[in-house]
Amino acid sequence: MPDTLSAMIVLPANTNDASALCALVNSAYRGDLSKQGWTTEADLLRGQRTDIEKLREMIMDSNSVILKAINDKGNTLVGCVYLRKNEADCYLGMLTVKPNMQNNNLGKKILEASEAHAKYVMNCKSISMTVISVRSELIQWYQRRGYELTNERRPFPMNDPRFGIPKVKSLEFIVLRKNL
Repeated sequence: MPDTLSAMIVLPANTNDASALCALVNSAYRGDLSKQGWTTEADLLRGQRTDIEKLREMIMDSNSVILKAINDKGNTLVGCVYLRKNEADCYLGMLTVKPNMQNNNLGKKILEASEAHAKYVMNCKSISMTVISVRSELIQWYQRRGYELTNERRPFPMNDPRFGIPKVKSLEFIVLRKNL
């Protein structure tokens, strides 16, 4: 396998990237392909994780950025992350690594790049995120990278198929935060 870590470049996406980003995100979170990686939500939700229209809106929002990670040896999209500035805090979401490339530290590298972007480009003092509360392995992964649990919980949009169709009765988000 090529050295994907040294070959990875992280840069802002543009609207022309929306289709490829949509395919990547949906493949990493939902369906059978997502089960090649450890971040799948396929046992909790079915349907899409996002759509092209939503990604274009996120990219065009002046308070947001989607950072894409590409392998410079083949210009292959291998990951992405979404950041949205809210005053002094940035919301981080949709951290994605191509399923068959997970467990190679790519997620850690993309997370580090997003933290640097939030701090130095967006002038954020902290990053917050929501994670489905039953995703204990993922929550622990973020905690090992300095994110702390808050006491805040938020409802999952159970009746909005744009976020997926729940396979379990009750889902909720927990909020994690890290000071930069």
